[in-house]
Amino acid sequence: MGIELAEITNKQLNLHGRDFLSLVDYTPEEIYYLLDLAEYLKEQKKKGNVVEPLKGKTLGMIFEKSSTRTRVSFEAGVYQLGGTGIFLSSGDLQLGRGESISDTAKVLSGYLDGIMIRTFSQEGIEELAHHSTIPVINGLTDKYHPCQVLADLLTIKELKGKLKGMKMCYIGDGNNMAHSLMIGGALMGMEISIAAPEEYQPNKAITIKAEKLAKEHGGGIIVTDNVEMATDGADIIYTDVWASMGQEMEQEKRLSAFKDYQVNSTLLAMAKSDVIFMHCLPAHRGEEVSAEVIDGEHSVVFDQAENRLHAQKALMTALMGDK
Repeated sequence: MGIELAEITNKQLNLHGRDFLSLVDYTPEEIYYLLDLAEYLKEQKKKGNVVEPLKGKTLGMIFEKSSTRTRVSFEAGVYQLGGTGIFLSSGDLQLGRGESISDTAKVLSGYLDGIMIRTFSQEGIEELAHHSTIPVINGLTDKYHPCQVLADLLTIKELKGKLKGMKMCYIGDGNNMAHSLMIGGALMGMEISIAAPEEYQPNKAITIKAEKLAKEHGGGIIVTDNVEMATDGADIIYTDVWASMGQEMEQEKRLSAFKDYQVNSTLLAMAKSDVIFMHCLPAHRGEEVSAEVIDGEHSVVFDQAENRLHAQKALMTALMGDK
């Protein structure tokens, strides 16, 4: 695996066999370890070096929600690491025809070395992990999106040089992205401000959990409906679609509720002059973000998207690689 990789993996932070269901299950030291590993794997790929810690390993990829970035980054990533990825839709599994989660978990544990699942219920993924004897990775649920935030932290660290003390302002729906950004940012000692209409603010229990973590690690959490206050002095401005997958019937209602929460050049000017703009994609130009912002000089959305590959390669290496 090479001397440099050995130096990273000898930090006495053995994550082999762990699940990755939420960032709340990981310490700041473990997250920094994953970010260091991601930077190493990214550098090796750019140099054209082959690093294959997953040779002979197989990842099962279960998709109950469709995706571009999650599928391609995991499938390409496991291949680049020397392993194999198997795509499984709901129609490919007996799980979609009534087989229990526990039976599915036990069967797949006998065939695979890891499971990535992109689904609706956080409780369902936790049950799958409970009955599996192999690592389970949360590719997205309605509650959390930890893989995206791992890539986001990598992007911020690369572009800003640090995480602790950075102010990130998230504007929009208090959804799975808002939840994971609060948790991840709190663990890293960041200042996280969430601006959303009161009806669409993040889950209160998750907000309280994030506030506690922020206090422990020197960060802070603010949830408000005041965009100007949330944006003031921000190093990073982040947004997401106003209506996520499964909320299409609420589109018109949400367009009305969020009409004053668009990230545009006027709002960007309230942040620091070197602010970066982030979006997990896909984006709806003209709704949550203006074209001039997402396609402008402050936007790093495609750096984020690429870093999904590198962050997830680090995650798979740490969880599925040899001890």
